[in-house]
Amino acid sequence: MSAARRYRVVDLFSGGGGMSCGFHRHDLFDIVGAADGQMGKPSSRRGSLGCNETYTANMGIAPVAVDLAEVAPDELFEMWGIDGIDVLLACPPCTGFSRANSSNHIRDDHRNSLVGRVADFARAWRPQAIVLENARELLRGNFSGHFATLREDLEELGYEVSADVHMLTDFGLPQIRERALMIAIAQPLDLRTLDDLWAGYRPDRAATTVRRAIDALPPVGRRAKDADPHHISPTLGESGLARIHAIPADGGSWRDLIGVADQHLTPAMHRSVRAGTLGSHPDVYGRMWWDRPAPTIKRECSHVGNGRYAHPVRDRLCSLREMALLNGFPIDYRFGGTSLSNRYRHVGDAVPPLISYQLAHAVAWSLTGRRPDIGDIVLPGTSLRPADLVPAAVAA
Repeated sequence: MSAARRYRVVDLFSGGGGMSCGFHRHDLFDIVGAADGQMGKPSSRRGSLGCNETYTANMGIAPVAVDLAEVAPDELFEMWGIDGIDVLLACPPCTGFSRANSSNHIRDDHRNSLVGRVADFARAWRPQAIVLENARELLRGNFSGHFATLREDLEELGYEVSADVHMLTDFGLPQIRERALMIAIAQPLDLRTLDDLWAGYRPDRAATTVRRAIDALPPVGRRAKDADPHHISPTLGESGLARIHAIPADGGSWRDLIGVADQHLTPAMHRSVRAGTLGSHPDVYGRMWWDRPAPTIKRECSHVGNGRYAHPVRDRLCSLREMALLNGFPIDYRFGGTSLSNRYRHVGDAVPPLISYQLAHAVAWSLTGRRPDIGDIVLPGTSLRPADLVPAAVAA
């Protein structure tokens, strides 16, 4: 029997490798190129994010650090030393679409134009499959015209396009993460989606909880010889530690301190109380719940003051490894760079590999016509297990 054909994949806006990981760990795909400009905060210098080091540590190839708004498609092929591809992964920055940034409701961020660049690369390279992930506002927001144009361009190039907003908990992620997903397949191939993969099945509810994802990890700080170097979290100052200690376990937040432990409220919290409002971010300094999915893990998840990111019972921020598991990374994934804050950003920015592995299976089905067994779509090393995929009637 001849060996199965392998498909060549490139990843644009590759980040820390969340999208690539799912394809890299699928036995039909080879990652042959990646590119990312490594931009951190708008005020930071180019290359400061350091995500290419994380990518290289896990994928075995180094992304080229280029501006994807300017580089020509043939230049990238020359940098990578390749002459063709089968699959294009492209996840342009979501910052300009995300509803978390209030200015996005009225101002079209210049980075949003990068969505249209995907069509330029598709036109030059003619891959058989294109996969894109972004914030839900890519499809439903005020500036969804960027995607509408992309879709029109791809359809003119002969692609069938499927795009929708999904709650990723529905696919087994232990986190409330609502994202836009697109798969485009060159006709006459039959397009398959995550909904096709999961037809008749749902994840067992227990599989999508914080408890399932992180409860088995040892305490942070254990100095065992084989300790996980990523099971670490930032050290809290004296006042921050006292505040977290006072917040009730398993879902408590700073709101529980009002009238009970007012000495631990920050000046901003006191102002909110006096104004009779909890402010726009009532979950800051909150603890996760053990038996619910985690909240959305965003790029600035490296501080308890940025969201409900504290451990359910321990007096600390969830560790880098815990945050990674909650965002669907396998337990053996490695994070590079010298800044712990940036490593947290590599996690929060990423497409969850638990999901990208399923996307790889959907693309493989589209390309080969062979449907995978339902248990095969589960990425080893994550919190999801084949036994967690149960008939939909049972899960309901």
